[in-house]
Parts: sequence; C-alpha cells; structure tokens
Amino acid sequence: MLFKGMSFGSLLLIFLIVIVVFGTKRLREVGKDLGEAVKNFRKGLQEDSSVNEKNPD
Repeated sequence: MLFKGMSFGSLLLIFLIVIVVFGTKRLREVGKDLGEAVKNFRKGLQEDSSVNEKNPD
C-alpha cells in the first residue's frame, strides 16, 4: 500500500479520471508551470543564501 487505505489501483483510477476531466494538454501546461515555479523557488533560495554569505549580520 502506498498510502493508508489507497492501493496502486486506486491511485491509477484517480489519475485516469484526472486525465479525462482536464485533458493531457492542460496537464502538460500545469506541469510546466509547476516546474518553472520550483526552479524559480530554488533560484531564490540560492540567491538569498549568497546574499547572507556576503553580508552576514
């Protein structure tokens, strides 16, 4: 079991329903946007840590 009370088959069924409801094109757009958000978040963390290293309080 992956989660409490959820089997692999249940997760697969939920995934298929999401694909039918939203379509593959919309899911690709959401995935792309999510990837860019994570990339920008990581970049912001790196910039913040480099600022703290240069100018410690």
